[in-house]
Amino acid sequence: MDLLSFDAVAETVVRAVLDDVLDPVTVGVSGAWGSGKTTVLRLVEDRIAPQAPDVDTDVLVISTDPWRYDPGVGAKETLIGEVLGAVAAELAKTEKKSGRLHGRARAMLTTLRKRVDWAKALQVAARTSLTLQLPSVDDLTSLVNTESAGQEDNSAEPLSRGLEEFREEFRALMESPELSHLRRVVVLVDDLDRCLPETVVDTLETIRLFLAVPKMAFVVAADERRVADALRVRFPTPGGGQGGAGADAEDPASLYLHKIVQTTVPLPTLSRFDTEAFLVLLQLSQRLAVDALAPYVAQCVQLRRTKGVLDELPDAVEGGDISAELAFASRMTPILYEKLQGSPRRIKRFLNDLKVRQSVAVHRGIALEADIVAKLMVLERLLPDSFATILEWLARGELRARMGKLEAAAGRSTTQTPAPEAAAPGEDGQDPAPEATAEEPLTFEDDLLRWAKLTPGLDGVDLAPYLYLAAAFSGKQLFDAGLPGRLRDIAANLLSTARFDQRKVTEVDITALGEDDALRLVEYLGRAARDRPAEQVPAVRGLVRVVAAYPAVTDQAARLLQSVPAAELEPATILALPAGKPDFHRVLEHWRNHAPSSPPHIRAALDSALNTGTRR
Repeated sequence: MDLLSFDAVAETVVRAVLDDVLDPVTVGVSGAWGSGKTTVLRLVEDRIAPQAPDVDTDVLVISTDPWRYDPGVGAKETLIGEVLGAVAAELAKTEKKSGRLHGRARAMLTTLRKRVDWAKALQVAARTSLTLQLPSVDDLTSLVNTESAGQEDNSAEPLSRGLEEFREEFRALMESPELSHLRRVVVLVDDLDRCLPETVVDTLETIRLFLAVPKMAFVVAADERRVADALRVRFPTPGGGQGGAGADAEDPASLYLHKIVQTTVPLPTLSRFDTEAFLVLLQLSQRLAVDALAPYVAQCVQLRRTKGVLDELPDAVEGGDISAELAFASRMTPILYEKLQGSPRRIKRFLNDLKVRQSVAVHRGIALEADIVAKLMVLERLLPDSFATILEWLARGELRARMGKLEAAAGRSTTQTPAPEAAAPGEDGQDPAPEATAEEPLTFEDDLLRWAKLTPGLDGVDLAPYLYLAAAFSGKQLFDAGLPGRLRDIAANLLSTARFDQRKVTEVDITALGEDDALRLVEYLGRAARDRPAEQVPAVRGLVRVVAAYPAVTDQAARLLQSVPAAELEPATILALPAGKPDFHRVLEHWRNHAPSSPPHIRAALDSALNTGTRR
């Protein structure tokens, strides 16, 4: 189904290849990789292949892909073999329909196939002489003409070993009465721009020398610039330049290409409307059957012609609720249209990658809404520099604070808990958290700020699990810049959700830290508890273990714990704090005072912990 509305392009190509005035003709469909050229070829085939019952002439369509040719056999021989095979099948069909054999046409076809077999033999001989290897069984078998095996060849004229006379013999075959019902043989050539220069040249040579006879038409779908680049290997520009003597002169490669491809239909990139419509239809195609999807496709075509908007789509088509698909497309279109440059393949791949990433996130226990994952995927795939900045914030333990500033700069209201009084600057006038020693200016890169303005907002969302997952997929390792290497294994084990890993850090390990490293570890664990809710419980447990060995860092630990939002507390976090210690008792009181909107079980756990601490 045509989700890209390339029907007009396909219709233009069909008219060209069926135009008797242009016969024979080669039509190019030019566009960048991923622009939808293969889609156009399929549409062309769909329009040509069906034959009306009252039409006496047929059109034979042959699809070929030089990129998939066997490198052991030349592109010329492969392409000719595919055409002859299709013509042979057409002859067999007419023989079955008429009930009589077409002996003359069969004889011509046999002669042509023998010429191709000799060409294959030359390819095998050349390859084996270069590699100093014997030809394989498949190579030798391919040289046997099974159709003529066991038949007596009464021709007195010796068979010419080559393809010099192929064109005239093929012309005679196409003009034979047995094939008079064929109006056109249309060869659809895909992916030529992906081939090596030798294959590009041989394919075009085949079109020019052997198959350019009446009733033959070729549609070559390829990026014209890449094909010309491949031709320059065979036809270099004099002086090594890209053009001729004049500014408008064409180089030999382009001249050669345009000699073979008489006319080219450029494939337009998707407009902004097309991009949004494509996003909607791609989403709908994942949950609707073809028959149910067809009305939406038709209505998108109509809206394009009338310059309508996609918001009219639900009113024009009776069906289910598509508001989610429309909202997603509306959010994603501006940045996808710009960053993916209207490429259908890149847009489709983005959606496929998004679906896979959402599935992986779910299986990893990362609970994020689909639209949040989509927003993060935009950052990861389309804004790599900005994504690296976010990962750096995460590695330095600054993610929550920086994201809050970014959300505010994007014009969103934030719900971050203000800094508690206990976390006010100390006697030395410095903030306790390392990342807050100097006020950062509220300025961000334009791309990052633009991304932050995409819906939904991310205030209060725990992004760390997804970011760690994305970093792992990209092969990036995240190390806290302020955490020495000697402490990273200890920190990683303490933050593990597996008790087995936590127990790997013994009391001896903690005692051996020294007060300076103990303070660094406490600061790291405190930021983890604040910024990464998934690691909140093990972070607090680890922090309590360090404080028990180094009471001097208790005050700093208490300040950091007060920065953990009360709304995100876990019951196990509350139970992990020794409420009998005055500093931790004040932390619990701070959380209780800032938890009016917390769930009842959290408030109850805080009340219970405070009462227990008071009795002690």
